[in-house]
Amino acid sequence: MADKSFLAWPFFEKQHRDLEREVAGFAKTIVPGLIDHHDPDGSCRRLVAALGKHGLLRHSVTSPYGGLTQKFDVRSLCLIRETLAYEDGLADFAFAMQGLGTGPVTLFGTEEQKRKWLPSIAEGKAISAFALSEPEAGSDVAALACAAKPDGNDHVVLDGEKTWISNGGIADRYVVFCRTGEAPGAKGLSAFMVEADTPGFTIAERLESISPHPLARLTFKDCRIPIGNRIGKGGEGFKIAMATLDIFRSTVGAAALGLARRAFDEALGHVSSRRMMGGVLADLQMVQGQIADMALDVDASALMVYRAAWTKDQGADRITREAAMAKYTATEAAQRVIDTAVQLFGGQGVRSGTKPEQLYREIRALRIYEGASAVQKVIIARSLLSAKA
Repeated sequence: MADKSFLAWPFFEKQHRDLEREVAGFAKTIVPGLIDHHDPDGSCRRLVAALGKHGLLRHSVTSPYGGLTQKFDVRSLCLIRETLAYEDGLADFAFAMQGLGTGPVTLFGTEEQKRKWLPSIAEGKAISAFALSEPEAGSDVAALACAAKPDGNDHVVLDGEKTWISNGGIADRYVVFCRTGEAPGAKGLSAFMVEADTPGFTIAERLESISPHPLARLTFKDCRIPIGNRIGKGGEGFKIAMATLDIFRSTVGAAALGLARRAFDEALGHVSSRRMMGGVLADLQMVQGQIADMALDVDASALMVYRAAWTKDQGADRITREAAMAKYTATEAAQRVIDTAVQLFGGQGVRSGTKPEQLYREIRALRIYEGASAVQKVIIARSLLSAKA
């Protein structure tokens, strides 16, 4: 069982400790019966419905639109993701996309947009998606080519492509970032809500990954969108995307932390019972060194993740550097921890269907999405250099 002593750290308040117990109970008793890794689409639909039924998706939006607080409580988001990921990466994915997929509406939407789109997300009755990446524009958001052109005073016509979109193919609505031309580069982007049944919007291709999640390539051809579906002002798309990622990037680190904790626990149990050389694996000094390294990575990651979340919850306007540090540290550390767990399990660690093998597949994507590790280093360095200038 995961070490819960970190909950005594001053980053947390009573409601966070209570929430962790609530989520742990849900993850242990409800989640296993909902997941079939051969059916990620059906699994995510069931998970979203259950997360809504049990009130956990109320943390994905704000009040009075179905949420519990007037602003995102980032520590709660991180605790939920960590605890769900500990049980199963797909459960974490289902929760995470509800918040990320409507985060732009929560942060920048009008009163009418929030009342229209957020309550069904909190109830688990609708599924959301965040459509940013393109074939030639992943981490470089300013290079987006998907474009929306005016069509009269009340509509725009969207043309272009998005790819590697989480929940692609099962989402009911997509926040789509596109070029609207108010200015060159990043200052000429806008964000629109696109309903899944909008004419001209097509799921062009379902994409498979090493850890099955609902992913797709989207195409837009003469896709007519009401101007009332624009989130924020024209030309604010880059700002909206970055502000949303500023909050949710820390939670990616929390998910990685949950995967790492599970790998660590699995490894501790294995080395304590696996017989070798007249004793058990844990008797070997080399193995003890590996266990120590794993523990250091787990705790260092937790400190970085919850420092970033706490800082945002204390009222910081932006936590760009802290979130990038948390995401980078936790995902890279989790890769090391999980790789060590696989090594300690030996042949059993690479056997298809075992927990170490599953964790090994799940961690790899977290080092890429919402900004690859190399991009996080650039963000960190630029933040530091900017502050010094």
